[in-house]
Amino acid sequence: MTTSPFAQMAHPINRAGDEILPLLARFVFAAVLTMYFWNSGLTKLGDGIFGIFSPSIGAYGQIFPKAMEAVGYDISQLSIFHWAVATAGTIAEFVLPVLIIIGLLTRLAAVGMIGFIIVQSLTDLFGHGGIAHDGTLGAWFDRMPDALILDQRAFWVLCLLILVFKGAGTLSIDRGLFRNAP
Repeated sequence: MTTSPFAQMAHPINRAGDEILPLLARFVFAAVLTMYFWNSGLTKLGDGIFGIFSPSIGAYGQIFPKAMEAVGYDISQLSIFHWAVATAGTIAEFVLPVLIIIGLLTRLAAVGMIGFIIVQSLTDLFGHGGIAHDGTLGAWFDRMPDALILDQRAFWVLCLLILVFKGAGTLSIDRGLFRNAP
């Protein structure tokens, strides 16, 4: 079976894309979102060296705004569930970006970040009342590309989906560890 000249010309471009796109997705994630998530994580740390395991009042306020209001901002009235979610969320904001940047367990880390972004978006919309503000949710196929949720976070998730489907790419720890994996 012969291939068309177009297919012959496209083949090296496709192969290069399989190597370059994941590397670029990791670079864009590092350049655009890493400090955003790390700074957000820093606001959630409690006091001391083990502050990551005792989230600040701000962590609970950011993650559970309605629950915090209901208990008068007294974190001692929250459950172990609230502590576990706040702690896991804080750890995720530090660990998942690092895994993506170095290309270690990249697909799993990207799926974790996508889940994190979904939960973050729902919290912004329903926990913090963003759904009541027209510009926060936004709308696709409109002339405004800057809505916080539908526009910005769609690009974030697209960047991460490249990593889910393509893996970490050439310059990654995954490539060294899982070279012979299917």
